[in-house]
Amino acid sequence: MRGGYTYIVANKPFGVLYIGVTSSLARIEAHRQKRGSSFAAKWDCTRLVLIEAHDSIDDAILREKRLKSWNRVWKCRLISEQNPNWDDLWDQLNGGAEVSVALDNPAAPASAGATIAAQVHPE
Repeated sequence: MRGGYTYIVANKPFGVLYIGVTSSLARIEAHRQKRGSSFAAKWDCTRLVLIEAHDSIDDAILREKRLKSWNRVWKCRLISEQNPNWDDLWDQLNGGAEVSVALDNPAAPASAGATIAAQVHPE
C-alpha cells in the first residue's frame, strides 16, 4: 500500500489555514504556484507550515478528516509545537537530504533533528 502525507499550508503565521492530503509532494508544489485549490489560491495559502508522513494513504485521509474537525486553536497549537516560527518548510523539505529522504519514504523513521513533523501524531 502506498504512503501519504497530511499537510497544512497558510498565508501567514496564525493566518488562513488549508488542510490537505496527498500521495505526492507535487500537490504541495501546486499550492505554491496557486494551482492546488481555489480556496488556497484565493487566500494565498502557499506557506507549508506542517507536514506529516503516513504509512498508507488511508491513514493520511483519516488524519486529514480529524484535523479538519479540530477547532482553530488546536490546529494553531499543533503547528506552533512543530514549527514555532511558522517557517515555510518547503525549502527544508527540498534542501535537506536527510529530511527529504524521510518524507519520500513515509515508512522511514523521522530524523530526531528534523523540524518537519514527519511522524504520525497520536490522537
